[in-house]
Amino acid sequence: MNNKMSKRIVSLLPSSTEIICKLGFGDHLIGVSHECDYPNSIVGLPVLTKPRFSPEGTSLEIDDRVQDLLKKGLSVYDVDVSLLRNLSPDLIVTQAQCEACAVSLNEVQEIVSKWTENQTKILSLEPNTLNDVWLDFDRVAKAMDVPESTSMINSEILGRLEILKDKLKEIKQKPTVLCIEWIDPIMVAANWVPELVNLAGGVNLLSDSGSHSHAYSWDDVLKSNPDFIIMMPCGFSIKRTLEEINLLQSKTGWKDLKAVKNNKVFVVDGNQYFNRPGPRLIDSAEILAEIFHGKHNERKYFEDVWIVTNS
Repeated sequence: MNNKMSKRIVSLLPSSTEIICKLGFGDHLIGVSHECDYPNSIVGLPVLTKPRFSPEGTSLEIDDRVQDLLKKGLSVYDVDVSLLRNLSPDLIVTQAQCEACAVSLNEVQEIVSKWTENQTKILSLEPNTLNDVWLDFDRVAKAMDVPESTSMINSEILGRLEILKDKLKEIKQKPTVLCIEWIDPIMVAANWVPELVNLAGGVNLLSDSGSHSHAYSWDDVLKSNPDFIIMMPCGFSIKRTLEEINLLQSKTGWKDLKAVKNNKVFVVDGNQYFNRPGPRLIDSAEILAEIFHGKHNERKYFEDVWIVTNS
């Protein structure tokens, strides 16, 4: 039996769970986080984490709860340490990018360091750009001792990117785009999202590729005056986003924005696509291209993925 076949994996990130399954290692997963919900094959696996804050309420209330925990130096998430130990994983995949997003590398290291005769390996992912995400496929494959397993996935991604570029090569007018990652306070999506906008034939506003998302004032939004506004709040479904979009619609100057006047305000499923640095980021680029330049009667992605709002 080779090393890959004997690996027992715990994934504490939705994105790494998707990467592991995309690489064909899904049957080696023995535990996941509370946010891991795709693909369907992982449903029913032991869940090892839960939030220390209530995810109910407005985006401002949620942000206040998370920031309060971070200011106190507390973890935002609880780990079922006993269950994790009993599962006895060979590999734990976690992250060091965002303490508010998932269990942190430091916390996992502290837990594992207390295990005697421990041989569990920890792989921490910290992607900031699309290239970082694609390299994470290689890092997971190497951790599984099967580095060659990424070749087919890389070919698929590159192939779809080439198809997308070919479809958009005649586009001469690129719209300006503002991607909102949190509603209150207003946060503009960064990291890999500006690259997705560019690949989809748009010009990203306010944020830079590879940088972390941060808060902007409403005046900043008004001054940017984008052609398109894409709502993709982190962790929110389309339905959940629509419940709070009135917070923006009620602001002074909202109706004067070009995107609003021209009915170019869209809500996408940020939780399933744009917020997860994994295999479905290529879908995210295709979704944006469909919104910016597609004919809406020839859609590949439907209302469960993106909708135009009654702005």
